[in-house]
Amino acid sequence: MEIDLGRAKRARRAYTFDDIAVVPSRRTRNPEDVSTAWTIDAFSFEIPVLGAPMDSVVSPRTAIELGRLGGLGVLDLEGLWTRYDDPEPLLAEIATLPDADATRRMQELYSEPIKPELVRDRLAEVRDAGVPVAGALTPQRTQDLYETVVAAGVDLFVIRGTTVSAEHVSKVAEPLNLKKFIYDLDVPVIVGGAATYTAALHLMRTGAAGVLVGFGGGAASTTRATLGLHAPMATAVADVAGARRDYLDESGGRYVHVIADGGVGTSGDIVKALAMGADAVMLGVALARATDAPGRGFHWGPEAHHAKLPRGRRVAVDRVGPLEQILYGPAPVADGTANLIGALKKSMATTGYSDLKEFQRVEVVVAPYGH
Repeated sequence: MEIDLGRAKRARRAYTFDDIAVVPSRRTRNPEDVSTAWTIDAFSFEIPVLGAPMDSVVSPRTAIELGRLGGLGVLDLEGLWTRYDDPEPLLAEIATLPDADATRRMQELYSEPIKPELVRDRLAEVRDAGVPVAGALTPQRTQDLYETVVAAGVDLFVIRGTTVSAEHVSKVAEPLNLKKFIYDLDVPVIVGGAATYTAALHLMRTGAAGVLVGFGGGAASTTRATLGLHAPMATAVADVAGARRDYLDESGGRYVHVIADGGVGTSGDIVKALAMGADAVMLGVALARATDAPGRGFHWGPEAHHAKLPRGRRVAVDRVGPLEQILYGPAPVADGTANLIGALKKSMATTGYSDLKEFQRVEVVVAPYGH
């Protein structure tokens, strides 16, 4: 339903995760009988969780740990781990910077050139641990580094930006041809972000295995303030899930996975993202709260150190417990920041659903109490 903003502009009402709630049905189950497994391409995971490609969230070590725990850690191949032989002292420095100095200093640290040999070595470190390997590049860097990434041996390749389109127009540089690029690769590609039905449908037509939903809604993002862009996530996920449904018919049965990326900070947000049609979630701040996360109690994304137009910031986060406790408990707090998977299973069991595909059909209401 559209509403009038003025005589010359109308807008559609959109909803965030805070605006909605799931509703129990006539059936309940035991949480032990619920499955949170999901599959993308040839890879199966015990939990629908991807660690966001942010230096405060995923290092080679935490990618390995997340893989051991049943999820997928996505390494930022443009981060400190591919610019410096030993970034640990720099991560420690970022955690001690005064707020007023954080952006400028991070811009300096991230101005160091990316070293292809470090891209190779970091991915090899994860592969040697025997867990699935995933790395992320922005569209701008993909042309330069993808051959190194593929040669290093990734299982899943992520192209992630503030917004990624199937048709990028540029007068100053040769744009990335997503359809040709994905066709030529031998590994499944996840692309995003997208926030509308049309944008997602075009990305699906490029051959992507998955589409990331969202931009400008994360805890460390200021995209809404700097660019005026925002994607209320409940509506965005539902719209992209609608594109997935229609593309399934259009393509004769090709299923593209929908991954909520942004605004998923608590276990309740995970529940709502999946209820709106997501197959999995990409977590940033939720995993940055782990005591063994590389951010050391702070969280930031790649937008925070953009050389010309930062669209994010370094934010302090409450450290809750080790990564395993964040995912599987026991929870020392009652605010949805720990035992994320236990909470998801409890919600699925309370509403009577046994697996994630079924749970996408759960009844949802607009919450009358708002935030």
